[in-house]
Amino acid sequence: MDLKIAFSASEAEAAQRARAALTELHGDCDEAAADVIVALGGDGFMLQTLQRTQALGLAVYGMNRGTIGFLMNEFSVETLPQRLALAEQTVINPLAMQATDVTGKTHFSLAINEVSLLRAGPQAAKLRISVDGRARLDELVCDGALLATPAGSTAYNYSAHGPILPIGSDVLALTAMAAYRPRRWRGALLPKCARVGFDVLEPERRPVMAYADSLAVENVVSVQISSDTQVSHKILFDPGHGLEERLLREQFV
Repeated sequence: MDLKIAFSASEAEAAQRARAALTELHGDCDEAAADVIVALGGDGFMLQTLQRTQALGLAVYGMNRGTIGFLMNEFSVETLPQRLALAEQTVINPLAMQATDVTGKTHFSLAINEVSLLRAGPQAAKLRISVDGRARLDELVCDGALLATPAGSTAYNYSAHGPILPIGSDVLALTAMAAYRPRRWRGALLPKCARVGFDVLEPERRPVMAYADSLAVENVVSVQISSDTQVSHKILFDPGHGLEERLLREQFV
């Protein structure tokens, strides 16, 4: 039986051209009636597509029409049905962020790659970090800190000199950005079940923004993060080019 494919493309010209070529060959099914979603764009668009279509429970196969394309497959107009039939599935759980701002309002969001806190003013941020309700670092003076999933460990986390995590590991990476005090603190590896809390010290003088992937919350005073195992995102990759292989390859370049 032929797969019913729904195509989704970023606003980039290359992605729109790709969508036009593919829908001409394969048609375009409504997402609610589709068997699979094909996302055309870059990694940012892939994250948006996964989050937007979460309730549908469909697997998403990305083809790179952006820049890096770590979560994407190579673009080709040819043999798409065959590639989809052979694709290997990776299932990932996002992080759930609960951020409270200076007005007392609470914001909820999911993040596939990471939740990050960044200073929003000229002075360094001051953060207190707790794990499972117990304070582990009373004061981290830094440009920011983040908690990354294995899927997101090669993104912002890796740029901040955090570790690359195997995709099947039940581990999260807690990484500091430009830590000033403790000067030698290099972060921590935490179990996936850990509940991580950040309290912003001196929020009026040292404002901090929180990001769940690209969703921003301004002037936060506290952020609570945990893995949401009730939500599963399904990503499809060509054989031999899945996340596990890409994470390994990234460590030998």
